[in-house]
Amino acid sequence: MRISANFDGGNIQVVNLDNKDDIQLAIRPDAGGEFYQWFNFRFEGEVGNHYTLNIINAGTASYTKGWEDYQAVASYDRQHWFRIPTQYKDGKLSISLELDCDAIQIAYFAPYSYERHLDLLSSAQLHPDVNLEHLGLTLDGRDITLMKVGNGDPSKRNIWITARQHPGETMAEWLVEGLVNRLLDNDCPTAKALLDKANFYIVPNMNPDGSVRGHLRTNAIGINLNREWQTPSLEKSPEVYHVVNKMQQTGVDLFYDVHGDEGLPYVFLAGCEGVPAYNDKLAQLQVDFSQALTLASADFQTQFGYDKDEPGQANLTVASNWVAQTFECLSNTLEMPFKDNNNLADPFVGWSPERSIYLGEASLIAMLAVVDKLR
Repeated sequence: MRISANFDGGNIQVVNLDNKDDIQLAIRPDAGGEFYQWFNFRFEGEVGNHYTLNIINAGTASYTKGWEDYQAVASYDRQHWFRIPTQYKDGKLSISLELDCDAIQIAYFAPYSYERHLDLLSSAQLHPDVNLEHLGLTLDGRDITLMKVGNGDPSKRNIWITARQHPGETMAEWLVEGLVNRLLDNDCPTAKALLDKANFYIVPNMNPDGSVRGHLRTNAIGINLNREWQTPSLEKSPEVYHVVNKMQQTGVDLFYDVHGDEGLPYVFLAGCEGVPAYNDKLAQLQVDFSQALTLASADFQTQFGYDKDEPGQANLTVASNWVAQTFECLSNTLEMPFKDNNNLADPFVGWSPERSIYLGEASLIAMLAVVDKLR
């Protein structure tokens, strides 16, 4: 038996490999030690053998509710991901495995590698409507890259999309991949209509350092970027600092910040109802956008989600709240599950990269439904 996490986005610590029926593992915390839940590792064994892998520190992970009814994902070819039997009991997450090949990769959710991120940027730039802009560097020296789609006409609406502030929420970049590919499809009437009316500013990965390091929620020094928007700094949160500066140059008419939720097995929006600038126009835009997304994707729903903030009580350090307050625009956090969408359950794959991609495509339909009302 052999276990390795020495690769992009890898995270696991081997505690004991002596017994194939009780392989003991532990998740390595993010920098700073406050958060951990993301795991991603490669397991090698003998074909036909049964193994039980126990993550022994699951009981003190960041979101233990996330283990309820959760099934780990696995892949033999790192392209097609499926769920494998997983049980959470007595503070331990137990993964049951029978090998069909010599090696398998097991993760909290289907990884979205840094190389795939670079591939997405490189392929998009081949489109004549796309320009890539270097905004700055992360603390580890990686590029913070903005994908600009459109001609920059100031009379058009400015739509901003960000993903993976929390790096372990890889479904967010899968969604962006689907959205970008559909937006750049010259045969797609929705894309054509949108680009006639709007410029897009897309940051597919807000936290490349955390992504490569195998973090759940923070950047290279343990900072939760989605609590930095009111006072970002080059010392702690250059990722947010540079994006905020660019937003102030372009303005924002619609903001879509894409995330994943550990506990809730649904797709939902978290709006900005609690910001002081919230008014009747923003409330109606929120209704119109939600209704359009409900029609565009059967995976989206409005029954389950987070409690709405009371008027004036929103946390303005959070991206969607800060943007809504600063630009008085339609602003949402989109949440997808790590588990499955209970409204359309799929026990073999659960929520998946493919469903995230489809939701990204559907998001464009909802944006088209409101684009004329944004100003």
